[in-house]
Amino acid sequence: MAPEVSPRRARAVLVALSLAAFAFITTELLPVGLLTHIAPDLDRSRSQVGLLVSGYAVVVVLASVPLARLTQRIPRRHLLGGTMLLFAAANATAALASTYTVLAGSRLATALAQALFWSVATATVTGPFPVAVRGRVVALFATGATLAPVLGVPLGTWLGQHAGWRTAFAVLAGVGLAIAAAVLVFLPSYPPAAGGAARGTAPNGRRFTLLLVATALGIGGFMTLQTYVTPFLLDVSGFADAVLAPLLFASGAAGVVGTLAAARTLDTRPIASLLTPLSIGTASLFGLYALGALRPGAVALLAGIGLAYAAFGSAVQSRMLQLAPGSTDIASAGVSTAFNAGIAGGSLLGGVLLSTSGARPLALVGGLLTLAALTLLAVDAWRASAAPVSNAARPCADPATTRPVTPAPDGDAVPR
Repeated sequence: MAPEVSPRRARAVLVALSLAAFAFITTELLPVGLLTHIAPDLDRSRSQVGLLVSGYAVVVVLASVPLARLTQRIPRRHLLGGTMLLFAAANATAALASTYTVLAGSRLATALAQALFWSVATATVTGPFPVAVRGRVVALFATGATLAPVLGVPLGTWLGQHAGWRTAFAVLAGVGLAIAAAVLVFLPSYPPAAGGAARGTAPNGRRFTLLLVATALGIGGFMTLQTYVTPFLLDVSGFADAVLAPLLFASGAAGVVGTLAAARTLDTRPIASLLTPLSIGTASLFGLYALGALRPGAVALLAGIGLAYAAFGSAVQSRMLQLAPGSTDIASAGVSTAFNAGIAGGSLLGGVLLSTSGARPLALVGGLLTLAALTLLAVDAWRASAAPVSNAARPCADPATTRPVTPAPDGDAVPR
């Protein structure tokens, strides 16, 4: 049975872990903004500094599930507190790095901490809340990650430009220490299996596996364009360099709007919350391929892509809490792996397309991938709604932890 946690304490944990997500994503992407400052200081090429971002994603892909399995018995208060202390130490090391090797080693440590964080944070942050509002909590938690590219990276870049790139990492180390203290103060200590969201509410191994495949395809489609959106806006849309930053900010702001909009539907319409952003993203990508040379249309479609990407990410995390066939920590690690596989695969595919066919096909191929993800999830939803529900096929549950459910408008069982 999950321990009782006061609403005020639960909200404090939500804020602390949302800030942690903000800090992790900011740290992951910060070398992109500071690339021209780090490279000459450490006597490395820009492409070598760029590897600090792509290599980071690869580490998260490889480490998420193994770390989740190794740590599944450690109380989350101690695990997340220790994770944030590792985050702080790694960023402090980055700030003091005198060589590229030391900086790369600090990035490896931070990536391991992020892999572990995303494996356990979603279930931890939603566990103290009633089942009926956990989708909304997931969206609020995801707001931290959504704000990182909009606020965290620009602020870190500005600080690095004016006070040195090491200062930006030193500030992140201080932020990590503050979050670690908040986690250790507010998060109660109990065995992970006793958490309120330790198991899926409607476990289904087949549908969860399909969700992972659709996630990798969908994120891969978005990232095929977004990784190289700057060349697209310059070469296809014809924008000037001076307006790129406001355009990217507008796309990020639309992502925040998408995350907050998703909070209104995740609990009551989980399938629609997955299909709608994929539909918007697919239409926007195809539209950008067809109309990308028209600047007003390109701006609107770019915002649509940003909104869809963020809303889809929140919907996947929320759906994971329902479909997880076993521990939600292991399931969350699987989702993190699928996300980062999509990021790495989309970035690689986009790079090949850009060098061989130019920028315009990025939107078309990205749209085809998100369309494939949309089709998989739509067919699965149709099959689930058409299949008769058999009480005999349902696994037995502990009467003390079973909650009544009512059919959601899109055919899924949602806790009252």
